[in-house]
Amino acid sequence: MALDKIRLGDYIVRSTANNHDLKYGIDLITGVTSQGVFDTPKGNPLDVDLKPYKIVNNGAFVYNPTRLNLGSIAYRTEGLCIVSHLYMIFYLTDEGKKKIDPYWLYIYFRRDEFRREVTYRNFGSQRPEFNFNDMSDIVIPLPDLPTQQKYVDIYKAMLANQQSYELGLEDLKLVCDGYIEELRRRYPCKTIGPYLAEQNERNTDLHTVNVQGVNSTSTFGETRANTNGLDFSNYKIVRHNQFAFNPSRINLGSIALYKEDDECIISPMYCVFSVTDENALLPEYLMLWFGRKEFQRSTLFYATGSVRDTFDFSLMKEVEIPIPEIGIQKSIAEVYSCYISRKAISERLKDLIKDICPILIKGSIDEARMEA
Repeated sequence: MALDKIRLGDYIVRSTANNHDLKYGIDLITGVTSQGVFDTPKGNPLDVDLKPYKIVNNGAFVYNPTRLNLGSIAYRTEGLCIVSHLYMIFYLTDEGKKKIDPYWLYIYFRRDEFRREVTYRNFGSQRPEFNFNDMSDIVIPLPDLPTQQKYVDIYKAMLANQQSYELGLEDLKLVCDGYIEELRRRYPCKTIGPYLAEQNERNTDLHTVNVQGVNSTSTFGETRANTNGLDFSNYKIVRHNQFAFNPSRINLGSIALYKEDDECIISPMYCVFSVTDENALLPEYLMLWFGRKEFQRSTLFYATGSVRDTFDFSLMKEVEIPIPEIGIQKSIAEVYSCYISRKAISERLKDLIKDICPILIKGSIDEARMEA
């Protein structure tokens, strides 16, 4: 039979193995993001009790039961790690491996349709938590293994292309970081305040309706806030080559240089500023410094000592960086600009891979149904 309907719980087994003997340390701690990948958690693990942390081996599916509806599930292929005891971990049984390609199942989980099913099943529960029993009750229309593998091959080819592209990004980033360290040794640091001017232009005539925000990847994007009924006349206008940052989130990377020709508007809580003399300080060079983790950590340090725990424009003016001649600034800024462009392409490839997941699942099911 080319297409079958299975109850997932008949082919998976839960794992609760933990780090009770402290065999594994903080260097192996990881978590699962809403993008469906493993990543290092943002919290400080130094004082964390690692005994209850769960052990994850290759072939494991790991998900956050309170965030599964947001896509927080991943398939482990990068070797052993440990995750918070709050995560659910399961593996395919021996019988499951005979019927289900794990990548096909992962693609199935990555669809919006699956996340909607999770939300529906959680609705009305006292604690919206998708536990292992809930996962086990999922019924899946399953194509035969050869059909699964055919569509998994398409997914893997796209993933390999994106990962290859991302490896090139790291090489560019190393070039930038290495050059920056060289500049710090060769040139004295100067405060950037004399080169900056705060901008406070308001959208009083409601001319601009392009509402933007600055995200933690240091880029502008359409605001996620609910703008229905808001008065945009007090919003700040951001023009080409002007900076905007969120004073309370700049330590997370919420600062960006606006490169579009048409202006946008941004929440009045943001700070907006520009470089007064681009022949002395290149905005792209300055943005390179703002994009560094070291800068983000420093903003948190200085904001903590301020009255409102925010990094405002007065603190921004006190930032010190080496400012070499404009030709050197242009050289490193061009490399950084190339890095940013390629990074944006890599992110679009990731979105494309995510968007193709429902197409691959539907294609495999339809093909199996035709063969039935």
